[in-house]
Amino acid sequence: MYLYNLTLQRATAITHAVHGNFSGTKQQEIIISRGKSLELLRPDPNTGKVHTLLTVEIFGIIRSLMGFRLTGGTKDYIVVGSDSGRIVILEYIVAKNQFEKIHQETFGKSGCRRIVPGQYLAIDPKGRAVMTGAIEKQKLVYILNRDPEARLTISSPLEAHKSNTLVYHMVGVDVGYENPMFACLEIDYEEADSDPTGEAAQKTQQTLTFYELDLGVNHVVRKYSEPLEEHANFLVSVPGGNDGPSGVLICSENYLTYKNLGDQHDIRCPIPRRRNDLDDPERGMIFVCSATHKTKSMFFFLAQTEQGDIFKITLETDEDMVTEIKLKYFDTVPVATAMCVLKTGFLFVAAEFGNHFLYQIAHLGDDDDELEFSSAMPLEEGDTFFFAPRALRNLVLVDEMESLSPILSCRVADLAGEDTPQLYMLCGRGPRSSLRVLRHGLEVSEMAVSELPGNPNAVWTVKRRSDDEYDAYIIVSFVNATLVLSIGETVEEVTDSGFLGTTPTLSCAALSDDALVQVYPDGIRHICSDKRVNEWKAPGKKTIVKCAVNQRQVVIALSGGELVYFEMDPTGQLHEYKDRKRMNSDVVCMALANVAPGEQRSWFLAVGLADNTVRIISLDPSDCLSPRSMQALPVCAESLCIVEMGCTDRNPEDAAAASTTSTLYLNIGLQNGALLRTVLDPVSGDLTDTRTRYLGSRPVKLFRIRMQDSEAVLAMSSRSWLSYYYQSRFYLTPLSYESLEYASGFSSEQCPEGIVAISTNTLRILALEKLGAVFNQVSFPLEYTPRKFVIHPETSNLIMVETEHNAYTEDTKKQRRLQMAEEMREAAGEEEQELAKEMAEAFLNEDLPENIFSAPKAGHGMWASTMRIMDPVQGTTYKLKRLEQNEAAMSIALVKFHGQPEHQWFLIVGIAKDLQLNPRQCSTGFLDTYKVDMTCRELELVHRTPVDEVPYAVCSYNGRLLAGVGRMLRLYDLGKKKLLRKCENKHIPNLIVNIQAMGRRIFVADVQESVYMVRYKKHENQLIIFADDTHPRWITCTSVLDYDTVATADKFGNIAIVRLPPNTTDDVDEDPTGNKALWDRGLLNGASQKADTIATFHAGETVTWLQKATLIPGGWESLIYTTISGTVGVLVPFTSHEDHDFFQHLEMHMRSENPPLCGRDHLSFRSYYYPVKNVIDGDLCEQYNSLEPSKQKSIAADLERTPAEVSKKLEDIRTRYAF
Repeated sequence: MYLYNLTLQRATAITHAVHGNFSGTKQQEIIISRGKSLELLRPDPNTGKVHTLLTVEIFGIIRSLMGFRLTGGTKDYIVVGSDSGRIVILEYIVAKNQFEKIHQETFGKSGCRRIVPGQYLAIDPKGRAVMTGAIEKQKLVYILNRDPEARLTISSPLEAHKSNTLVYHMVGVDVGYENPMFACLEIDYEEADSDPTGEAAQKTQQTLTFYELDLGVNHVVRKYSEPLEEHANFLVSVPGGNDGPSGVLICSENYLTYKNLGDQHDIRCPIPRRRNDLDDPERGMIFVCSATHKTKSMFFFLAQTEQGDIFKITLETDEDMVTEIKLKYFDTVPVATAMCVLKTGFLFVAAEFGNHFLYQIAHLGDDDDELEFSSAMPLEEGDTFFFAPRALRNLVLVDEMESLSPILSCRVADLAGEDTPQLYMLCGRGPRSSLRVLRHGLEVSEMAVSELPGNPNAVWTVKRRSDDEYDAYIIVSFVNATLVLSIGETVEEVTDSGFLGTTPTLSCAALSDDALVQVYPDGIRHICSDKRVNEWKAPGKKTIVKCAVNQRQVVIALSGGELVYFEMDPTGQLHEYKDRKRMNSDVVCMALANVAPGEQRSWFLAVGLADNTVRIISLDPSDCLSPRSMQALPVCAESLCIVEMGCTDRNPEDAAAASTTSTLYLNIGLQNGALLRTVLDPVSGDLTDTRTRYLGSRPVKLFRIRMQDSEAVLAMSSRSWLSYYYQSRFYLTPLSYESLEYASGFSSEQCPEGIVAISTNTLRILALEKLGAVFNQVSFPLEYTPRKFVIHPETSNLIMVETEHNAYTEDTKKQRRLQMAEEMREAAGEEEQELAKEMAEAFLNEDLPENIFSAPKAGHGMWASTMRIMDPVQGTTYKLKRLEQNEAAMSIALVKFHGQPEHQWFLIVGIAKDLQLNPRQCSTGFLDTYKVDMTCRELELVHRTPVDEVPYAVCSYNGRLLAGVGRMLRLYDLGKKKLLRKCENKHIPNLIVNIQAMGRRIFVADVQESVYMVRYKKHENQLIIFADDTHPRWITCTSVLDYDTVATADKFGNIAIVRLPPNTTDDVDEDPTGNKALWDRGLLNGASQKADTIATFHAGETVTWLQKATLIPGGWESLIYTTISGTVGVLVPFTSHEDHDFFQHLEMHMRSENPPLCGRDHLSFRSYYYPVKNVIDGDLCEQYNSLEPSKQKSIAADLERTPAEVSKKLEDIRTRYAF
């Protein structure tokens, strides 16, 4: 079995974010890392929308990311620390829209190792040097400079190693133009390591160490080191030189400290706490991330605590000496992994879990009544300041980037009855978690919907002048009339536009000299820019049946199949060509391309005829209306559309780009619901390279619109689809919207790239903002982290368990609040009773939504759980059942028991009481049995069965229940008072995390020893392990593919497919040798039969769900996986040796011609833990389309194909299984 890996939805979690001017213009951009890919985002300063300019997979793990700028430069470079053992400096090339590797210096082994640098990066703020450090021992400094041609140069590395030292964080200290200086948070473990009692480890203090790069003698010295009182977690560099006092801010537990070299005293300020917080009072408070904003006149820091509260930090100085730190509560946003303050006044928050946000900083919080805390205020040691969190005041939310991370579980199923399956995902953590329903399609935002006086049959938009930016009129055609609407603040009917209103319209367009043309059944109406009207009447009894119009040409087909061609002459008149052309059957549809800039005309006309052909007819004056080529179709064409697609936004001077710039495509919509895309040769008119997609059950109508400043095609069948070119790839994506009948492009101030469409009797103005997205999502909020769910087969309702560690249940929260209010009243003296009462009332009534202000942390070993029945389509919760405090729901299954009514489902929930995670222990476990009613809206508790360990996995098996209780595999049957234990197997070594059953076989996954194949023997009443795996695997999820094969995923990000050899027997009775008795006891290395690994692949992120399913109607089955970072991918099987051979060679060429950007070797990345086997990486193969044309040609030649054939192959395998 050979597989091909495809990513459908790239990771959505953000691990690092840096901002700067990477394109060299004044525009602010953000570069984010999503674990193993880099993405360049540009927030639009006018609309506040975040646009993705570029995404590139780097096939490695990004460990650190920084931007820097050489002194006096205008462009920022990116330096990346990854697991490649190399430091890489990238530059964003605007013309090619790609990252270019400027430097790649090898310094160590690959992989994320303790002593290989790359984990930390620190940049000298003036861009003169970069330090890269490992977690332990090694630090290297590279000097950055320019050569005479102003290119960036990098020195050989200077070492600053110190053995027995662990590093927590490092930053570049801003010292102006003095020798570059770096500050590191370190700890020396030498004494702790050699002391067996463990006392030294308790006493060891962290140190703050300054390293100076002496540019004169070209080496690095440890300048100064001092021990720290609290345990610090990160450093913030303070602006220096002419901009500020220099030095660093140390963020540690409960305190913020300012330190600098020289005579400066340490300035300490406690981190403020929330007033009346329900958190465990012993718990310390830390800052988790920060952002610095610096202008010529001032600077400030925004630092965020682990509850999400942001503080604005400023420093008061007296002649370069810092005298006090001031903190002021700013606002509360979700906890972030990185924050960026942009010069355009935006704050970008890359959330730790859940959606990411872009806020506008409306106020700097200087002049409000919020308390300002200062290090100068007198406080007892151990005391702190208190503040009250509130809704946003200084920030305004302007954009939200949807993120699936973390996906905890998923199912692919068509529960909404839409033909195409949906993906139901459990996402998020804590109060910000959600159930998300993903559908394949582009999200459509409705700008306006208005009723029309009847059912229209067509709609167009035209500009008043050809160089106008926005459209002026919307023309709507009815069966017997035409309505003209003008576009302004509102859309109103106009009568003086020159259009004929008493007839239906076949087409309207704006011509190139500011004139308009209207084609109607009886003639053509040419409206000049000065409102003069020229009419051309159809001859005799003939009427116009079809037409095609562009800026300078009009072609009409009269009834009977006669073509008449008009071209605009230099005076602006439409001039009829002397001959007319008779076609030998009726004309069904026609299309012209747009006139290219600087050309007089479009050279070809495409005509679809009733004899199931499409013909290309020349409009060249030398052989006008003579046929050039034809294509036979399986059925009659419904509509045609010629568009120019490809890299049309490249600059014309770039010759390399010009050779591939754009291609003319003829799109043919067929009456059977299929869409054909064919390349139209711009010189000869030949049609080549046809690709087909099935769109829906109705005939396909095609419309040319503009998206991202290039042409795109809107295709309408029973669903509407958009075919567009985005980031060097073609997309054909359905719109997630009701079906439409006719459409046209639309452009106005509010909506520069929209669509105006009609559906029954309404006119709709739509906008598509999230191009490049594969899925659109609907999100339903949940209360705690969702863990597992099952689908009730009859009603399609979801039953899920949500379990939160370190949390209080609602009841406990209420009790704690009442208790704290009581303490407030008691603590008050006689005089303050009234005030205390008011405060207690206010405290009990305040309602801070936890999805913004985070849930209180209850401490380790505290658990809260709920069970929920939910309608997945509407998102209605039918039943919410809360468990007691410290009961953690771990597993869930629907079972039909023997001897119970045929239709009766039972829900089994595995629960752990007082679970402690490390070391793993619980006071007791339970298996709760509930009766599920017919409508699946009620649960009735039948009984609770105590067990001695954590029931991590439950599964239905032939009318009984299989449960993994700790490391015991048990078979239960339903009893009157509790579940009755029938049989157990004690030979699984550690902990059962997953049980799947198929037929008689049971596949049991151990937490670290891979999968065991078990068979239940009825006569002996035994569960016998008859086969196991040869490799240890730390299983996260499994999926049974067939009776012999199981797909597994482990916590290190590997996917493996394990198959029993053909001669395996699960009937282990025949035992003439008497060995059975031996291996039943688990001796001699487990079972006697071993499974074979038939495919392994490193996905790079922890996989949380595997499922075999079909993603598109009429498609083939593939293995779908989701990861904790929000990736959705598929592994699809090859069906022919020829295909496999082709892709294997393509992958080999891509590895050598296009090595990954950050210096990691692709083969060794995909073989991180086990050698990659029988899986070809489609993500690498698909980078073929973004190579430069010369490389594309040479690879294609080696494969004995043309570049078009290679990219067709890539597209075919994608569309056969997925999108």
